[in-house]
Amino acid sequence: MGSRKQTTAQAMKDARKNLYFARLNDCPTSPMKMRLVADLIRGMDVEKALNVLKFSKKEAAGRLQKLLLSAIANWQAKNEGTRMEDSHLYISEIAVDGGRALKRVRPAPQGRAYRIKKRSNHVFLSIDSREMKPETAEVQ
Repeated sequence: MGSRKQTTAQAMKDARKNLYFARLNDCPTSPMKMRLVADLIRGMDVEKALNVLKFSKKEAAGRLQKLLLSAIANWQAKNEGTRMEDSHLYISEIAVDGGRALKRVRPAPQGRAYRIKKRSNHVFLSIDSREMKPETAEVQ
């Protein structure tokens, strides 16, 4: 490995140490349906996002709720002494990409066949803590 490539890889590794994330691969839901739910919680606080996902009627909400709980568990594993409420966690990034599509055939009239694509997706969710600035009580 060249020195430039090695320093870039080391920089990426160091940046990833402070990143708390969870990934869901090959989820058997279409990416469009998953993006509808992902757009609901993008940028929200973690507690509020969990409540939104808990009371949503969409099927994808249950899968995203489980993924968010996994990301929180990853955060707690690295920050054992701190409380989640004090650190002001929020969803910093959520991305839904298309996965593989299973191609199936459905019988149609007059000996024809219609193609069906059963889509899947990949979801990447990362959480971070907001830096809360101490409020100064300067009233003039």
